[in-house]
Order: sequence, then C-alpha cells, then structure tokens
Amino acid sequence: MIKLYDGGVFLREGIEIVPEAEAAARDISKTPDEARRETIAYSILQAHNTSGDPSALKIRFDAMASHDITFVGIIQTARASGMTEFPLPYVLTNCHNSLCAVGGTINEDDHVFGLSAAKKYGGIFVPPHIAVIHSFMRENFAGCGKMILGSDSHTRYGALGTMAIGEGGGELAKQLLSDTYDVAYPGVVAIYLEGAPRPGVGPHDVALAIIREVFAKGYVKNKVMEFVGPGIASMTTDFRNGIDVMTTETTCLSSIWATDEDTHAFLAAHGRGEDYKQLAPGDVAYYDGCVHVNLSEILPMIALPFHPSNGYTIAELNENLEDILHEVEVEAARIGGDKVNFSLLDKIEGGRLRVQQGVIAGCSGGNYDSVVQAARALKGANIGCGEFSLAVYPTSQPVALELTRRGYIYDLMEAGAIVRTAFCGPCFGAGDTPANNGLSIRHTTRNFPNREGSKPGNGQLSAVALMDARSIAATAAAGGILTPATDLPDETWDEACEYTFDSAPYDKRVYWGFGKAKPESELVEGPNIKPWPAMEPLGENILLKVCSKIMDPVTTTDELIPSGETSSYRSNPLGLAEFTLSRRDPEYVGRSKRVDAVEKRRVAGESLIEADPELAVVFASLNGAGVDADASRVEYGSMIYAKKPGDGSAREQAASCQRVIGGLANIVEEYATKRYRSNVMNWGMVPFQLKGVPPFEVGDYVYVPGIREAIGGDLSSIPAWVVHAGEAREISLYVADMTDEERAIVRAGCLINYNRTRREKE
Repeated sequence: MIKLYDGGVFLREGIEIVPEAEAAARDISKTPDEARRETIAYSILQAHNTSGDPSALKIRFDAMASHDITFVGIIQTARASGMTEFPLPYVLTNCHNSLCAVGGTINEDDHVFGLSAAKKYGGIFVPPHIAVIHSFMRENFAGCGKMILGSDSHTRYGALGTMAIGEGGGELAKQLLSDTYDVAYPGVVAIYLEGAPRPGVGPHDVALAIIREVFAKGYVKNKVMEFVGPGIASMTTDFRNGIDVMTTETTCLSSIWATDEDTHAFLAAHGRGEDYKQLAPGDVAYYDGCVHVNLSEILPMIALPFHPSNGYTIAELNENLEDILHEVEVEAARIGGDKVNFSLLDKIEGGRLRVQQGVIAGCSGGNYDSVVQAARALKGANIGCGEFSLAVYPTSQPVALELTRRGYIYDLMEAGAIVRTAFCGPCFGAGDTPANNGLSIRHTTRNFPNREGSKPGNGQLSAVALMDARSIAATAAAGGILTPATDLPDETWDEACEYTFDSAPYDKRVYWGFGKAKPESELVEGPNIKPWPAMEPLGENILLKVCSKIMDPVTTTDELIPSGETSSYRSNPLGLAEFTLSRRDPEYVGRSKRVDAVEKRRVAGESLIEADPELAVVFASLNGAGVDADASRVEYGSMIYAKKPGDGSAREQAASCQRVIGGLANIVEEYATKRYRSNVMNWGMVPFQLKGVPPFEVGDYVYVPGIREAIGGDLSSIPAWVVHAGEAREISLYVADMTDEERAIVRAGCLINYNRTRREKE
C-alpha cells in the first residue's frame, strides 16, 4: 500500500523512480545537487527568496491569513514594532471563536477589533460563519507558483500549486514589517501516487494511511512533501485538497503538488483561471526521500485516539477489536491517571463497535466533495433517535449555497443530520464536544487527548477517532455502528461533484480593504484586549528554575496551552497565561509566577537573595563547586523540560504564555516542529536541547553562565550547572542552528524588543 525508500531518489520524466544507488546503472548523469533544482519546490522557493543564497532562504510571501485566535496578538506585535500599513494581502477570518458563549463579549470584541484593523491598515476581513480560513484562501488566494503564510498549522494549499506554511504569529508580524521568513533550504520528499482510490475511499483515508507510515519515523519532518505521479489525475482537486490539508500531521514544513487541467478547472470555477500554470518536476529531479503510495490499495481508515498517526484500516480494527481497543484504554489511563475512568470495550455490540457521535467539519471534512459524498450515502437513511448524532459543517457559505441549491443539505437534514455554519470549533474543542467517556468519529484534523474539549486532568475524557466523511456517513446510516464506506454499494460513490461557485457571500459580507488603508481610523479595543507586557533583554548569565518536567514521548501545543474555552482569553496575554499547561501540569503556573515575582523584585532594585533567600543556597552550591556565580549579574527565570514539545497547532501562545509569566528557556530532547521552536525564539526564550536523561527534577536549578555571549557564538556545547539538593553538577546543553536574526531576537528578549531597538537606530 505504502513504501518508504531508504535514501534519496531520482524521478525521471515524472514517472520513473530511480534510487540514488542505481542512478549510474540507469543512465542518470545528473548529480543530486543538480537535480534538486528540478523539483517544483525548488523553483517556487527560489522565486520568493530574497537572499541571493539558494541554501539560506529569506522568503517574502504573496499573501497571509490569520483567524480570530491569533490575529489580535499578531497585529499588536506589529503595531508595537512600528507597522503602519499591511504591505501584502492579509486575511483576517473569524472561524475559530465564532461563538460568544464563553467569556462574555470577548469573542465579538475581537471580531470588532479585526474589522477596525482591516480598515486602518488595509486588510481583508471575513466575518464569523462566512468561511473557514483555509477554504477562503483556497477559493480566493491560492494559485500556482504562489506562497502563503498563515498563523494556523493547517495552512496547506499545495494541491492548488501553492506552497503554504503554518507558523506562529511572530513570523507573520515579520512579514507585516516587510521582513523575511528565514529558513535553511529544506529537504524535499516525493509523495509518488499511482493507481486510483476505490469507490468509498476518500481523502482522509489516503492522508491517514500516509501519516501512519511517516510520523513516528520523522520521515518528512520539517521537509516539503512534493506530490507527483500518475495517480494525481485519478482525483479531483477538491479530493486532493482534503489529502493536502492533513500533511500538517506528518510534521512536514509545507507541501506542493504537480498541477493539471483539473487544477485549472478549479481555479477557473472560482473566477481565477489566470492563476493557473502547469507545475511539474523537470526531466530528472532529485528528492531526499520517496513515499510510494498505491491509491488502489488504500482501504477505509480510522485513526484511533490519541493521535492522527494511530491509524488502522477499519477492517484491521474490526478483526482485532478487543486487543486494539484495550491498547487505547491503556493509553487513556496513562494520560488521565486515576482521575479518568475511560472505556471502549464496553462499546462493543455483537462484535461491532458502537460510536456516540459523528462530525464532518472544517478545512478537511467540510469541503464540498466530502459533504456531497456524505449526503449521497445518507439519502433516504435514518440516523435514528438514539445516542448517536451527526453534525455537518460546510466549509464556507459558497459551499453551503451550492449544497443547498443541489438538494444535498435537504438529504442530510432529512436523514437526521444537523447542518451548521462554517466553523472550526469541533476541531479544537469549541463545539460538539462529546460526552465524558464518549467516542466521536470525525472528519477533522486532530484527535489529541486534550483537544476536542476533553480535560483529562479534571477527570473528563472523551475520545476522537478520525475517519473520512464517507465512512462516517456509512456509520451514521447504520445508526452509529462503525461501518466502512466500502460496505455500501459502489454506485453510492459517484465521484463526479458538479460545482458552481457563487461569490455573493464574499462580495456582500467580506471587507476587501487591501491597498485601501485608512490611517485615521481608530482601532476598537474591547476591555479584554491588552498589550504585550514589557520583557527584559537576555542577561549575561541566567539562572533557571525547573518548573515543569514532562517525560511524555510528545507534548502537543494543546497541552502547552489548551484550546477550547481558554482561547477566549487569547487577546489578554496575562489572562491566557493562567491556563499554561493547565491540563498537563496544573501547578506549573503558580511555580513560574513565583519565579517571575522574584525576578521583578530584582529588576526593581533588590538583590536576588533579598528577593528569595532560598537562592543563597543555590549560589553557595555553585561557588562551592568552583563556579564563579555572582547573584548580582544573573537574570532569573523559569524553565520547562519536555522530551519533544510543540506537535500540532502553530499558536504562538504556546510560547508567549510561558514568557509573560517568567519563562526564560526551554530544555528539550528535540522540538516536534520548526514552528514551535520559532515561537520560542520569537518570544525571547533560549531553545536549549539536552542529550540523554535530564539530570534534574521540578524545583531544581540550572545555571548557564555567559549565555548572552554564547548565543552570539558557538552553540554546539554550552556549559551549564544543575543544582540539586545543595550540590552543583556540570552538564552540557546545546542549541541547534539559529540565524543571525534569531540570535539577535533572543538576545533582545523578544521580537518586539528587537524591532523597537532596530527602529530606534534607523
């Protein structure tokens, strides 16, 4: 079904895969370096690179997009750094906190702020319920050869010929200041597709099968996934969009697809035929790896809790139901400890699995193609009046209009499904949260344990399994008994989905302000919208108190700063910070704030030891071990250790919330994603790494002398000392490569400080 190649490959004529070791024997004379330039990714990246150095990219994007969890902070950061106008098209959508049930007027206040910012700075404002962020960008901005930056991790428009990247807000603020996105030229991995999906197999099935094979191996981590091969032609562009958006869950950097006439037809249908051009690799292109996918062999998939990579075919699950479900129960017990009583085995009825809820929504499931297929499966069916429910969220108002015009909304509602407006809430816990101990099947993007409204730390745990809309509809038609779509007759799945795009909702409701900035306009700031607090430059030496230690294999963004109802406070840095690690280590915030209070007293003029007499023992231990540690020349802050943090969302709050309550550094084994590490640096924290088992516990101290000088020099070995139980022990930390600008930002204390200082020098 899927094969991963060891090492690099050449692709000849877009069809023939030649492993690098066989190149000479198969008459390939180009070197890998020469043939790397023949990939689609290379041509697009270099067209947007302003550095003049093909290996050290400084990218300027064609457009940007943010939603209402992130755009307030980004605009506040850019304002504080001197921005006066949006220099590129910047789309502000309101698809995450569209509801106002939590936090009083907070959500709507942010929407009002967004519209006022679009008017003042020349932006594009999409009101609530009009479109999911990625649908709007596909329909209006993605085009062949373009690059788009978004403050949402699922910013992926590769199937439309656009290299799109999801990053933290700091990277978008840089673009608003006409700065660049700096990254070393990434590896490029071919995703070679052949064959054609069988009837009943959808885009989520293909995506989950790929994720299952590559995630744990890190095969495409921080690389570009380039989709090539004859199998592309077997799928509609909307089908391809559904696969493409899920590439985020592989931890890749971006994605790009070869384009064809179906791509052209999609763009033309949206009034943008001129944005099409054929994209294909050159005669002989070199890739740093290859994922060979036979689409014909893909079967309906299910990604069980608690990660999109925990995938099985539904047939595999049904054949080993008790064993596999038991494994999930064991993992639930590990996550929730003695606070959680979670069971799946009790959901087996007559050898089949009963689920409690189905959801088809967002940037992956709400696409026109997927909703049409669900409606076809449910035409004339009866979901029933039992525990099972089904909610369907079309991804935009134009999609909902066309579904209504062609009768598909009628078929869904007549069968008992609930049809809602465009909204991302089910994906991150702001809508359709299943009941405690419930199991929900969803065509959405993630199924992390702390994501869809669950609070394991409070004893509340529901579980989400990811499936394609087709199999969700088949399950709904069976009243909630897990059913693969391939169990339905083949004629159910006519893949032809005629579509007429009606732009009326966008023409009438979207504020199109790019190039029309009104500097005299006032920003409307509700009472929850607060500026970023002041942050210090990096000290000459730093003392870190270990305030949390997480030994899980992976720590997601949603564990670092929970989504759901907490995001109502995303425009209030200190208010949101109260939720940092709240579902993983509830004591962290109190520990870090106590450290921060001591540091604030130091900045106000007290000595560290006056502010916290316990630190006298720490410095005595260091000096007793021969370390020249002078408490008068030390910046004090908190630190988190995690083995592999940052998988998932691009939200910069995962780092900024640590920073505003005293965070000064992270120490990790490795960073799960580039975007989280970038967030850490943009907020002025040192992104330390440590090999081996961490020799410290919560409450211990890590002293790093000469860190300010070290950040400007060799990062490969940074001496540090752990103070544990009154004894000091030397360890070696390191920091992976940083650009000159990243070093300067960390030394300045944060991106805002860096930009302010730079502006003062101009």
